[in-house]
Amino acid sequence: MNKAELAARIAERLGLTRKQAEEMVAAFQEVVTGALAQQREVTIAGFGTFSSRLRASRMGVNPRQPSERIRIPDVLVPKFKAGKALKDALKAAQHKGAPQGEGTIASSQ
Repeated sequence: MNKAELAARIAERLGLTRKQAEEMVAAFQEVVTGALAQQREVTIAGFGTFSSRLRASRMGVNPRQPSERIRIPDVLVPKFKAGKALKDALKAAQHKGAPQGEGTIASSQ
């Protein structure tokens, strides 16, 4: 499912226009991205926690000249830790033999 499909599903489910749903998805993305850039966590109870961490610098190999070593700088990377309700929903869907993907979780709520 891509961003447009997600917005369409939200619009359908909440009785919104597609444009309103797209704005909601974009706002969610902006808020989460902004919080992670400030190294703050975003927790959605039952769904999961978005966080960021600083990956330390390290030595690597230059892909253009494999004999040359380069220093890879520190970088802030995103993380997601699934919540219990999300994990349980996926386990239940797997045991029912449901197809992977398409909104199985949403229909179980």
